[in-house]
Amino acid sequence: MALLLFLVLAIGIRPGFLEFPSGVRLVGGPHRCEGRVEVEWKGQWGTVCDDGWRMEEVAVVCRELGCGQAKSSPSGLLYSSSTENMPNILIQTVDCRGMEDTLAQCKLEDVFDCSREEAAGASCENPESVRLVGGPTHCEGRVEVQHQGQWSTVCNTGWNLRAAKVVCRQLGCGRALLTHKQCNKASQGQGPIWMSQISCSGQEAALQDCHLGLWEKNNCTHDEDTWVECEGAFELRLVGGDSHCSGRLEVLHRHVWGSVCDDGWGEKEDQMVCKQIGCGRSLSSSNKARKSYGPGVGRIWLDDVRCSGEEQSLEQCRHRFWGYHDCTHKEDVAVICSE
Repeated sequence: MALLLFLVLAIGIRPGFLEFPSGVRLVGGPHRCEGRVEVEWKGQWGTVCDDGWRMEEVAVVCRELGCGQAKSSPSGLLYSSSTENMPNILIQTVDCRGMEDTLAQCKLEDVFDCSREEAAGASCENPESVRLVGGPTHCEGRVEVQHQGQWSTVCNTGWNLRAAKVVCRQLGCGRALLTHKQCNKASQGQGPIWMSQISCSGQEAALQDCHLGLWEKNNCTHDEDTWVECEGAFELRLVGGDSHCSGRLEVLHRHVWGSVCDDGWGEKEDQMVCKQIGCGRSLSSSNKARKSYGPGVGRIWLDDVRCSGEEQSLEQCRHRFWGYHDCTHKEDVAVICSE
């Protein structure tokens, strides 16, 4: 017990918050290296209070995420349209020297007096070597890679869905939906064509991990530029309730919020939703909750969702293809969480 108390005092956290956060991410920014700081603790994602938040802490976050140099420490409010949709604060104070490899190595203090309006943010360099341009979001567009400090296009010779999966994963987007063999005239690139003859297994973490042909050694023209479409970063919300932790479930797809059908939906799926939005555990069955919030309108995006309980987000659960269902809005899922 004495040793445990010594460790608690040494790392600067109070009893009740003895486990280190198991992950960190930046949410709501223009790319994965800028946004509101969120940490994962006991399977729940939450924000960090900006009390004492400095460039030293930002530097550690940037290092942990592989995002290059720290640029600034903006307010987390810049990356959320409403504090009601933000997860709970999980850490009150972070004290880093700036040389740590992970945020968990810094001194951490449990929450005792902090509101969502005080969420911390971080802005790092964006060292990504691949991007999608010319589309409506960063998850759809013409494939470009950076080589020798210059961005330019990728020839579609050898390109397939496996390569598209790698790009979508690398950019923090959802699943690859479509890979066009070529762009139309309006979306073609200019300048050099750096890469062709790409061969990916689909499991690589980044495009540069695939087998690549020789840089700038190809006979391609911009008529053969590659276009990729990914699902957007997976977002969900509960609407119509007293807080963001209760209501009818909606998911965002193609910039449109839509509901989820309750076919096959059960306790594991309820718990997954509450966990993902940082609202504790489910308090009520979906059947009861659905009667409380009524039917939705518009699109029904998901049906036959099946979770094993081991997934980290609803996106990883099994479900039909987006928009395919045999439901009406009388079957919309609703969830009540413990908050």
